[in-house]
Amino acid sequence: MSNNLFDTFNAVSSKQWKQKIQFDLKGADYNDTLIWKNNEDIDVKPFYHADDFKTLPNIPKTKATQWKVCQSIFVADVNKSNLKAIDIIERGAESIDFIIPTEDISIKNLIKNIDSETVLLHFNLLFLSEAFTNNLNTLLPHAKINIDCISQLAKTGNWFKSLNDDFKTFKNITKKTSSISVNCSLYQNAGATMVQQLAYALAHANEYLNFLESSEIKSPSLKVIFHISVGTNYFFEIAKLRALRTLWKSLASEYEINTVCEIMTTPTTRNKTLYDYNTNMLRTTTECMSAILGGANTICNLPYDSIYHKSNEFGERISRNQLLILKHESYFNKVNNPSDGSYYIESLTSQLSEKALELFKNIESNGGFLKQLKQGTIQRKIKESATKEQNQFNKGETVLIGTNKHPNTNDKIKDDQDLYPFVKTNKRKTLIEPIIEQRLSEHLEQNRLKNED
Repeated sequence: MSNNLFDTFNAVSSKQWKQKIQFDLKGADYNDTLIWKNNEDIDVKPFYHADDFKTLPNIPKTKATQWKVCQSIFVADVNKSNLKAIDIIERGAESIDFIIPTEDISIKNLIKNIDSETVLLHFNLLFLSEAFTNNLNTLLPHAKINIDCISQLAKTGNWFKSLNDDFKTFKNITKKTSSISVNCSLYQNAGATMVQQLAYALAHANEYLNFLESSEIKSPSLKVIFHISVGTNYFFEIAKLRALRTLWKSLASEYEINTVCEIMTTPTTRNKTLYDYNTNMLRTTTECMSAILGGANTICNLPYDSIYHKSNEFGERISRNQLLILKHESYFNKVNNPSDGSYYIESLTSQLSEKALELFKNIESNGGFLKQLKQGTIQRKIKESATKEQNQFNKGETVLIGTNKHPNTNDKIKDDQDLYPFVKTNKRKTLIEPIIEQRLSEHLEQNRLKNED
C-alpha cells in the first residue's frame, strides 16, 4: 500500500483542466473571459500547470533568510546622523544607507560607536571624488559604496563633470572597491514597464563592463549591486527580481566574470498618494513582501509620508517596524527561495527574462544604452509607457484606493505639507533630456488641493 497521498488520485493534464473550464463557461470565450492582459505584453492565464514547462527556469539561488532591514539617513549634520544611526540600530535596523551630499562629511565621526562588522553600511555619494571614496574604502573596506555616473546623467541630464572625467574616476574607484553600482530605481519611478526596467538595468551595467579592462572585471571579488524600486503588482515584482538575477548571470557569463549580483530594493514612489496617505503603508508592505520573496539582499522601506513630510521619527519608525514585523512575526526570514516551484511565478520569470533580453539586444545593436540616452530614445520609450499607465489611471482602470477610487472627500492635506509633493521644473542647460520621476496621482491631487476650503 502506498504511503503517498497523491498516488490515490489520477493525474490531471493541463488540457483536461482547460476542457473542464471551457465546459463550465457555458459558451463564453475562454481567452476573452479568463486571460488577463497587462502592460508587459504578457497574457496571464487562469491556471498554470507542470505541462507548461519542459524544464523549470534555472534561477540563481539566494538566501532569503538573510535579507537585511535597512534605513536611509540623509547626512546634513554628522553628529545628529551618527546618533540617529545608533538609535535605529538599537531599534532593529540591520543596515544603514547613508546619503552623503558633500565631501565635507567626516566618515570617522559619522560611524563613531557603530560596529561596522555586524551592521551593513551603505554610502550613497551624491558627488564624484576619487580621494573621498578611497579614504572611505580604506576606513571601511566592507562598506557598500554607491556611485553611479550613468544614473547621474539619466536623472539630471548632466555628468558629474564630463563623460571622460566621470568614467576615468569611475575606473579608478572600481579598482579600489571592486564594486559597481547600478541605480535603476529611476526607471520604475518614471513609469517604465518591468521589461524596460530589466533591459535598461542590464544595458546600464553593460556600459560599465564595456569600459573596464578585462583584468579589472575578471576579479573574483568584483560585485555588482543593483538598486531597484518595487511596485505593487505582487507576483510580477517577485518575478522581476528573479529575472534580474537570471539576466545578470547570463550577461556576466559572457564576460566570464562573477555571476552573483546583490539587489537592494526600496518601494516605488510612482503609486504613492498625498490623500488617504495611510494606504501607502499597505502598498509598501506588499512591495517589501515582493522584494523578500524575489530574493532581495537588502530592503529599505519608504515611510508612508515621505512624499510630503520631511524625515521624522514616527514615519521612519513605522516603515522600519513594517520590515521587522515581516521578518520576526510573519516569518519572512525562515525559507530560502520560497517562490521556487510556483508555476505562475516561474512562468512570469521566464517571460520577463525573455522579453527583457530581446530589448537589451535591440539596445546593444543600436549603439548601446548611452547612445540611446543621448538620442532620447530611452526617454521617449519611458514616456510612452508612463503616458499609457497615466491614461489607465485617469480612466480608473489602474486603481489607487482613496485617490481615484473610494476617495474621502473630507480629507484635507493642504496645511500638512513640509515638502512640495509634485514634479518641480527648473530651467537649466543639460546635455540630454533627463528622465523625470512622476507619481500617477499628481494631477488629480493638484486639482483637489485647489478646491480645498
